[in-house]
Amino acid sequence: MIVIVGSLIVLGAVIGGFIMAGGNLGALIVVSEYVVICGSALGAIIIMAPKYVIIALIKQMLGTLKGSPYGRKAYEDLFKALYELFMIGRRNGMIALEEHVLTPETSSIFTKYPGFLKDHHAMAMLCGGLKPIIDGKVKPDQLKLLLDTELDTMEDEHHKPIDVLTKAADAMPGFGIVAAVLGIVITMGSIAGPVEMIGHHVAAALVGTFLGILISYGFLNPLCVNMAFVGSSELAFFKTISVAVVAFANGMAPIMAIEVARRGLTSDVKPTADDLEAMLKKATAAPQG
Repeated sequence: MIVIVGSLIVLGAVIGGFIMAGGNLGALIVVSEYVVICGSALGAIIIMAPKYVIIALIKQMLGTLKGSPYGRKAYEDLFKALYELFMIGRRNGMIALEEHVLTPETSSIFTKYPGFLKDHHAMAMLCGGLKPIIDGKVKPDQLKLLLDTELDTMEDEHHKPIDVLTKAADAMPGFGIVAAVLGIVITMGSIAGPVEMIGHHVAAALVGTFLGILISYGFLNPLCVNMAFVGSSELAFFKTISVAVVAFANGMAPIMAIEVARRGLTSDVKPTADDLEAMLKKATAAPQG
């Protein structure tokens, strides 16, 4: 929603200023210029990126319309679920976590937090981090390397679509120049015609340059930055899971493992120590299965 509002503000400011200066809005509607610029940008993206990156790019662009799902409520559910899970592991041993990790959809803990349970990537990160410890395949001090490797790969996958769109955005002014040059070619072919026709062709050519710069700096580059923020918030959520799991696997008390994870959060989603303690008390107020 914020992306749409911002885009409308940019568009409104440009068009509004143009009309206030006495411009005719119809002069900006030159379909051929849009075809050249947008078609060239689309073709460049297809040339640059493999299919899976293009699909990821579309998903990330659509994701910016919703904004990041990892707000305070998401972290509250995460911390409660982790605390309940860690308390069971501390009381009954890590093997007691097997039923929750292997079949999270039927877990008495995870089903209490449907928002977290529906986040399949986060659940895979959590269960994938705990399972090797439960199975005894890795030692606790080796777990950090395992999860850091996964996080590095995840970060790389987040950046690839952004890199592609950034390069396309940077190329938009160049495509605008291409459209403008084509317009000038058409103008030169009509140089013997009426002055009004020549003026119309020159104006249409300049629209190409205008569009290339506007789309680049007014829409695509800001969109790339927004995609980066959304990706960073998702990565931060997964890092929080990783930090908590590693801390608990290395022998920290459940409350301290959560506290270590809490301290790595940014101020917009970080609960205070008192708030964290209060929410964890609520999480364990009911008998656990």
